[in-house]
Amino acid sequence: MRAIADTLASRFNPVAVQGEISGFSRAASGHCYFSLKDDSGQIRCAMFRRAAEQLGFQPQDGLLIEARGRLDVYGARGDLQLIVESMRTAGQGGLFEEFLRLKARLEAEGLFDPARKRPLPGHPRSLAVVTSLGAAALRDVATALARRVPHLPVLLFPASVQGASAPTELVAALEAAYRWHLTRGDIDVLLLVRGGGALEDLWAFNDEQVVRAVTRAPMPVICGVGHETDFSLCDFAADVRAPTPTAAAELCAPARAQRLGELAYLEEGMTAAVRDALDRQGQRLDWLGQRMGRPSGRLHAASGQLLELQHRLQGGVHLELQRRGAALAAVGRDLPVRQELLLTRRRQQLEQMATALDMLDPRLVLQRGYALLTDGQGQVVSSTDQTRSGQEIHASLSDGELDLRVI
Repeated sequence: MRAIADTLASRFNPVAVQGEISGFSRAASGHCYFSLKDDSGQIRCAMFRRAAEQLGFQPQDGLLIEARGRLDVYGARGDLQLIVESMRTAGQGGLFEEFLRLKARLEAEGLFDPARKRPLPGHPRSLAVVTSLGAAALRDVATALARRVPHLPVLLFPASVQGASAPTELVAALEAAYRWHLTRGDIDVLLLVRGGGALEDLWAFNDEQVVRAVTRAPMPVICGVGHETDFSLCDFAADVRAPTPTAAAELCAPARAQRLGELAYLEEGMTAAVRDALDRQGQRLDWLGQRMGRPSGRLHAASGQLLELQHRLQGGVHLELQRRGAALAAVGRDLPVRQELLLTRRRQQLEQMATALDMLDPRLVLQRGYALLTDGQGQVVSSTDQTRSGQEIHASLSDGELDLRVI
């Protein structure tokens, strides 16, 4: 291996390679490991801490870079690798550019609008998980849920999370979870999870149909795909993004100890509230007891009030009788005078009416030389047309009557 490495170094080094970063990771030692790829292939790369500290940007999957370094053979595995001593950005890779274009288009449609985001329920009744049966993410989620909420039922809807068939299977699994919820109504949160990987490994979660299926969810969705530095379009479409699958499980399942602590706090508050209420009611009872006093004292006070009311009633009746007697005596004194006044007014009215009646007496008219003529039937004769020759007419004068004949 050493001979091969020396041959490569003497013939090719130093070299410059342009490619797209894939599978980037930074070890605790500060060394960086990744692959550079293009349409024809890929090569493993290592960048030691001293060189990595000189970088003016953060390497990430999908970034197109130009790396300078030397070829070497990693003896432990016999792998050809590029020891990167410096690198600079050379634009973004095609896959990442496609990611950005699709993100911009879906964002313009409003699929990532923060107003669409729904809050997670504080106490979910049941959870659903969409991931692969063989994925490490499933074990991480199951371990976190068993530790934090062992009582909570979990439904698994399996699907491939990588490969050409993954988008179709993911959409089918999501739709199956939606149908389950709409028919039974017991899925409060759905977890869409997958472990870390390169950008192309996570590409199923950037598929447009999968993203649209996430936005159709009738329940809140937590997306925990990849590591903390990984982003997928499903992260933007989901209601909550979790940095890892384990974090996704922890977000929807608060620890049992935390819940018990909250219950203990509520119990303490309720106990204190009940104790305070009992103390207040006890004080009120003491106050009412002091006001009530001994029953005999209350009866004595009531008897005194009753006696006082009796005296007031008797005095009131006596005063009312005196008032009515005085009024009756006054009426008795005024009655003769009132009767005399009434008789006087009646006589005056009668005299006035007699005078008016006398003024209407026809005899007064006869005293002025007039006569009242009537025929044999007693009808008044007021016109010559009512008479005929030889007719007998009766005449009434002021001092007597005459029988007349018409000539």
